[in-house]
Amino acid sequence: MNNRIDLTSQKVYTIDDESTEEIDDGLSVETLEDGTLRYWIHIADPSRLVKPQDILDLEARRRSTSLYLPTGMIPMFPPELATGPMSLVQGQICPALSFGVVLDDRGGVLDYKICATLIKPTYRLTYHDVDEMLHLDIQAEKEVKQLAEVAKKRAQWRKDNGSVMISMPEAIIKVKENDEVTIELLDQTFSRSLVAEMMILAGEIAGKFCQDNNIPVAFRSQPQPELPPDEELILLPPGPVRSCALRRCMPKSETGLSASRHASLGLDAYTQVTSPIRRYTDLLAHYQIKAYLRGDELPFSRDKMQEIIFEVTATSGEAVLVERQTNRYWSLHYLKQHSMEVWQCLVLRWLREDEGLALILIEDLGLEFAHRFDRYVKIGDTVYLQIHFCDPQRDEIRFKEAVMN
Repeated sequence: MNNRIDLTSQKVYTIDDESTEEIDDGLSVETLEDGTLRYWIHIADPSRLVKPQDILDLEARRRSTSLYLPTGMIPMFPPELATGPMSLVQGQICPALSFGVVLDDRGGVLDYKICATLIKPTYRLTYHDVDEMLHLDIQAEKEVKQLAEVAKKRAQWRKDNGSVMISMPEAIIKVKENDEVTIELLDQTFSRSLVAEMMILAGEIAGKFCQDNNIPVAFRSQPQPELPPDEELILLPPGPVRSCALRRCMPKSETGLSASRHASLGLDAYTQVTSPIRRYTDLLAHYQIKAYLRGDELPFSRDKMQEIIFEVTATSGEAVLVERQTNRYWSLHYLKQHSMEVWQCLVLRWLREDEGLALILIEDLGLEFAHRFDRYVKIGDTVYLQIHFCDPQRDEIRFKEAVMN
């Protein structure tokens, strides 16, 4: 695509974990002549190096997603490409698919454009960097503050539109060469929600565009849940216990060729486009959108797209299962290595109250397990547990209550 819009003069921030090697999104802010702000979400453009049905494309389709395991990552594309010419590398001129949006006072989409661009990422920042910049209110980087403000506005707009905000602790499990396991809690910092809001915004814009122009892509949706009444929720402790009660009510998200409401996001049309290096359905959307922008025939008909989505959804579902099982195995391995420790745990909800079986959260690790109590406890109680028996190979773990002095 030779007719790319040159946005290399914009100050573009990429924001990721320090260990991230595939940089697939960047953010910038443009001030228009009348003072209006246009927010840009720039997404890496691997489709310029990959053509539908070529060997790279077919292998990426077969894998369907990058796999993130405690022992390491299995990428969708070869690492030499994924971390190099496909990524948005600081200081280099990079092709991108860019989503520019003007918002109204409440945070709704007023106007948008999608275009193939050239950008030059200015700063590679970590989430910690962004949180610190916001805390220190660094005037030289006013764009970071503008992005933070619009992210808050967008979160409120989605909340007003019926989104369901669920925040549960997330564990990062890593295994070193000698099978030493480390578990860290993912920091629930504002910078992460800032980036998440901007990625959701790009997905909303892409969804609107593909719906309005009848472009077949993998739309994501979620049926409306039946949530507990507010008077019931307010009795639960805020935080993980209340989020757990909401999570339990959420139906599974669905993928199809027609746009429909995504309940937890509070959007009427949504498709994922922000990780084309790591998710094949995002790459499919890039193929389709770029072809439409060029005025070319779409690479995939509606029927062919349905066939591919069915295939890819099945494969990515298997990948999620592998990730979940592998994380479970290594979390048990970790707990076995620390069998003498006493863990502070939160009683999240009953699994079978008549049998005393509850779901508990090990707060320092962000891990959830079933535990059977032989005494009365309440939802939201803090309890102290030790490992009684743990066999990672057989996927078995049992706890006992610790005797506290």
